[in-house]
Amino acid sequence: MTRQIQCLIVAVLMGAPALMAQDPIFSQFYSTPLVINPAFSGTNYAPRISATYRNEWPTFADEGSTVYSTYAASYEQFIPSFNSGIGLLVLADNAGGGLIKTTNFAASYAYRIAVNDDFFIKLGVQAGFKQSNVDWDRLVFLDQLDRVTGPVDPSGNPNPTNEVRPENLNKAIFDVGAGLLVYGGTFYGGLALHHLTTPDEGFVNSNASLADGLPLRLTLHGGAQFIVKEGNKRTPPSFISPNILLLKQGDMGQINLGAYYSLGLVFAGAWYRHSFGNPDAVIGMIGFQYDILKIGYSYDYTVSGLTSSTGGSHEISLVINLDNSENLRKKRFADRYNDCFKIFR
Repeated sequence: MTRQIQCLIVAVLMGAPALMAQDPIFSQFYSTPLVINPAFSGTNYAPRISATYRNEWPTFADEGSTVYSTYAASYEQFIPSFNSGIGLLVLADNAGGGLIKTTNFAASYAYRIAVNDDFFIKLGVQAGFKQSNVDWDRLVFLDQLDRVTGPVDPSGNPNPTNEVRPENLNKAIFDVGAGLLVYGGTFYGGLALHHLTTPDEGFVNSNASLADGLPLRLTLHGGAQFIVKEGNKRTPPSFISPNILLLKQGDMGQINLGAYYSLGLVFAGAWYRHSFGNPDAVIGMIGFQYDILKIGYSYDYTVSGLTSSTGGSHEISLVINLDNSENLRKKRFADRYNDCFKIFR
């Protein structure tokens, strides 16, 4: 791993607020929507299971390791008798090949309000725990670096450091979020707030800004759905779904703008992501869908000053959605069931 990446991780540990400010977000946000908004819980009547993996900046990583990787798995389902949706989410990330690991466990609930036959409102809440741990013995601090021998002495032993080892290298915090989702037959839009209690996730107390806790995350999102070719009982329709995603957390933020296009069995998409203050990446995605199975791959091409060195980001998603089984597709067709969530199926 490069020295720059290790120094970045040390800065996070010491509580640098600008570096702690943003949650991991997937380019294929539609594959695990519970990361974006708890009100997405139960957008499908039948069970939906998803898994997503993201690997960022692979060219910085040592062989067999990763610089920053993120994993997510979720389960969600709508319960008609309670007019409600439920969801379970596991979100984990690994920084510096295991130097810092975090795992989030969350449960979500959303209640659906039918304004009329074509317009709905969903109110969602999410609560869970975040577990973080650090491999302190693998860290290299600035006062350990020697111009000639690096972080070790001539005998190969680690140089001493004045940094104080934290009493606890594992930390668990309780976290709460809430969201709103409105949708009709051709559009959807929503608002979500995460980290409502702004919990303190720092390992050390060397920075007074840690008293502010984990910054509140504001998420705004929306999209539309236009049918290009009607489907039938056996074949899903072709459609295009332009969409936008805006996130703001602390001093950090990003906006994603693009579109998802489905041809039935094959789908593709393209997005542009702009971080506050500078361009970030162009995202290309392609995937395959058959019956209840959906697989997608995306690549983030970095367009900032780091273009030639990061290697971009790779992401793969897998969705098993029983709502897409042949029997349920026939039922939706017979009932003329209509909403704008085909991108999430």
